Amino acid sequence: QVQLVASGGGLVQTGGSLRLSCAASRSIFSSNRMGWYRQATGKQRDMVATITPGGTTNYADSVKGRFTISRDNAKNTVYLQMNSLQPEDTAVYYCNAHVGWSDYWGQGTQVTVSS
Repeated sequence: QVQLVASGGGLVQTGGSLRLSCAASRSIFSSNRMGWYRQATGKQRDMVATITPGGTTNYADSVKGRFTISRDNAKNTVYLQMNSLQPEDTAVYYCNAHVGWSDYWGQGTQVTVSS
């Protein structure tokens, strides 16, 4: 089974920080690209950051320099460190695993940044 369990969301003030975690199944973590996507109310789901098995990262322009994606292979966990949070970062954040032709999604965790 492929399981992605996201956690770490919450309410934070502008300029604050949060770290999201996604615990992934062993079967998919080591050999697949992982990522974080977000979807604000009324908007499409957009890529925030991705990381390959080799550690290559990619970020949306809107978060570059503020967010850092990383992976801990020993714990089968991908993280998203979010700094300098802004109200426009408010969204449901989804953990993603790109496996072959398919995408697998976590349940989502709400991040709310108050102004």
